[in-house]
Amino acid sequence: MNNDFFTQPTPEPPRAAAATHGKAAPLASRMRPRSLAEYTGQQHILAEGKLLRRAVQADRFSSIILYGPPGVGKTTLAHIISQETKSRFITLSGVESSVADIRREAEHAQQHTRLYDKSTILFVDEIHRFNKAQQDVLLPHLERGTVRFIGATTHNPFFYVNSPLVSRSQVFQLEPLGIADLEGLVDRALSDAERGLASQNVRIDADARTHLATVADGDARRCLNALELAVLTTTPDAQGEIVITLAAAEESMQQKTVVYDGDGDAHYDTISAFIKSMRASDPDATLYWLAKMLHAGEDIRFISRRIVIAASEDVGLADSNALRVAVAAQQAVEAIGMPEARIILAHAAVYNATAPKSNRAYKGIDAALKDIREGRTLPVPRHLRDGHYKGAKQFGNGEGYLYPHDYEGGFVPQRCLEGGSVYYEPTANGLEARIKERLDHWRKQWAENAES
Repeated sequence: MNNDFFTQPTPEPPRAAAATHGKAAPLASRMRPRSLAEYTGQQHILAEGKLLRRAVQADRFSSIILYGPPGVGKTTLAHIISQETKSRFITLSGVESSVADIRREAEHAQQHTRLYDKSTILFVDEIHRFNKAQQDVLLPHLERGTVRFIGATTHNPFFYVNSPLVSRSQVFQLEPLGIADLEGLVDRALSDAERGLASQNVRIDADARTHLATVADGDARRCLNALELAVLTTTPDAQGEIVITLAAAEESMQQKTVVYDGDGDAHYDTISAFIKSMRASDPDATLYWLAKMLHAGEDIRFISRRIVIAASEDVGLADSNALRVAVAAQQAVEAIGMPEARIILAHAAVYNATAPKSNRAYKGIDAALKDIREGRTLPVPRHLRDGHYKGAKQFGNGEGYLYPHDYEGGFVPQRCLEGGSVYYEPTANGLEARIKERLDHWRKQWAENAES
């Protein structure tokens, strides 16, 4: 007797977004798009002709990782893909699910395919929460095609997901929704009588709609939840109309929440933008990215350390005062703390941004280190060796050394490095122009001395 008859899974409908459209569900849940046509945003991967849209429409994909901030539609897109491809949909949580859960669902998927000839999409929310063992358990099922895998994560999968799993998946990055996209979602919710708020006779002022779309910071869930709160807490006027004014919208979403994780992409991307803005001599961008980090609660000591590094790496000898300002700011920030530290950080950051730039000392030390790592290590010339210890003179240490202060201008044309390598090439920027002038003169004398 075929035991499959007794172990076959009970057929179940796809766990689609429609299952959460009950009137008791939050508005954001009820308004989940049901098709690609309804889906808002992410045109860089879902516009006509784009890779993901073609793969879904042709039903030609095996494993996908959707990566992006909260509220941009990762879970919704996974549901839509299951409906477009007519696949069974199973959800596991990266926080709660175990290895046993993965194996059980994979076994059910295999049986379901054999009995009903229908593929299963295994959706793992917060895949970055799975440990290595849990992620490894998925691999054989992906390779055999037992399940079609879709993972969702707010963390960069190239850092937080095992390499074997990433290499077997197409990674798609989802971006925060634009203000126009979110305003469109608000209008759609207010005009939808089946799932939205059209039956409640709601009108929203244009500035109120823009406020919700702006302060939501690209998060559709947050925007729609705030809209619903505004509707539920606003008393209808004499005509029975609920009017959402700017004041009502501001009360429903008082604090802008910036998408910023202290150890993830937002952290690294924002500090990168801050550093590159100082390097690009753009004080306006420098202050914006600094403000974003401060608003999100970034460690002010971390910010001050980056300013100190930039003062040498990017400003360098074009204005050595930048390093003094940066170090003083670092010490002041440590002593004073927030909120006043914002003033000190802005002072140092803007000084860096508006100072002349030179990275030649930084490039010079890296070039010298490269030569030491990859080439023959040069011996110290005898005239530079220590001649003070007992017996040094019998080796000739220190012989021929010319003491610069005995010569006019404190300079003597005697080189301290054999081979004539050049590591420091000053620019004509800022104060480094004066250094360049002196060094050009000295190098000319070195060359003449070497020829004589």
